[in-house]
Amino acid sequence: LKSNPSSNEEKEAQTQLTKSDELQRLHSQALAAYQREDYEAAISLLDEILAVCVWDAELRELRAECYIKEGEPSKAISDLKAAAKLKNDNTEAFYKISRIYYQLGDHELSLSEVRECLKLDQDHKQCFSLYKQVKKLNKQIESAEELIREGRYEDAINKYDSVMKTEPEVPIYATRAKERICHCLSKSQQAAEAIKVCTEVLQLEPTNVNALKDRAEAYLLEDMYEE
Repeated sequence: LKSNPSSNEEKEAQTQLTKSDELQRLHSQALAAYQREDYEAAISLLDEILAVCVWDAELRELRAECYIKEGEPSKAISDLKAAAKLKNDNTEAFYKISRIYYQLGDHELSLSEVRECLKLDQDHKQCFSLYKQVKKLNKQIESAEELIREGRYEDAINKYDSVMKTEPEVPIYATRAKERICHCLSKSQQAAEAIKVCTEVLQLEPTNVNALKDRAEAYLLEDMYEE
C-alpha cells in the first residue's frame, strides 16, 4: 500500500489482510482442537489453512500427528514426506515416516527412510536405534526368503521363529512370519502342523489368500477333500 497507494491496491491489500486474519483464527482453533484431542476437527481446520499455506512444514507435521491419532497412517506419511522436503535437515519427519512404515509391516521402506535420517545426522539417537532394529529384522526376513527359494524349509521355519523373537511388539510381523511358516510346513508335507499354523493366520486374516492356498495343499495331503 505504501509503495503504490491506488484504490485497486488498497482493495487487494484489504482482501489479503482479511484472509490473513481468518487463517490466524483458524490456526488458533486448530491448535485448540488438537489440545483437546478432537483430531477430526483439527484436520478439517488444517485442511482449510493448507489449501492456502501449501508450503507450511509445521502445519503439515501437525496434520500428520492428527492423522496418526485418527488411525490414518498413509495420509500421515504423505504430509510428513512433504514436510521432509520443505524443511532442511528434517530428521524428525524421516524418523516418523520410518516408524509408521515399520508399524505397518513395511520393513524395507522403513529401512530406506531411516537411512535418510542418518544421512542428515549420523548421531541421531532415535534413528540409529530404529535403524539397528529394522536392519536386523530385514536381514532375517531376506535370509528366510532365500532359504525358502532353496527349498530349505526347516531352516526357513527356524529363521522366521527368530523374526518373531526379534519383533514381539508389532503384531504384523508375527502374522507374516506365521504365514510363511504355514507355507514351509505345507511344502515340506507336514500337513497337520501346516493346517494348525495356517488356521492361526486365517483367524487373524480370514481372506489371506496365501494361507488359504497353503492350507488347501495341506488338506489335500490329508485326503480332506471337502475342506
